[in-house]
Amino acid sequence: MDKQTPETIDDCISGYPEETQLILQNVRHVISAAVPEAVEAISYGIPTFKLNGKNLVHFSATKEHLGFYPTPEGIEAFRAELSGYDTSKGTVRFPLHEPIPYDLIKVITEYRAKSMLHA
Repeated sequence: MDKQTPETIDDCISGYPEETQLILQNVRHVISAAVPEAVEAISYGIPTFKLNGKNLVHFSATKEHLGFYPTPEGIEAFRAELSGYDTSKGTVRFPLHEPIPYDLIKVITEYRAKSMLHA
């Protein structure tokens, strides 16, 4: 990925290898379908979905993994489901050489949307 700050999610995704682009587009679709009212943006230099002007979730990739950033609340709420993955305070890393758990990404995104609406 080049170091120029992307302006759109398409710009961001286009900088990755083709296989990774497909995964990122799938994640984008899953998030968009889970919360259709969410708006695409770039925040912290990575693809982001916002809900009511606030960050809902972010995602990106490295050579080794897909990074999904549902905030610390999203990680904590799904601690058991994420136990097989490398996590940190607000991040989960899904290895690119393993099947990506799109259903889990969907459920976490829906959870984040509901929690934001009731905050």
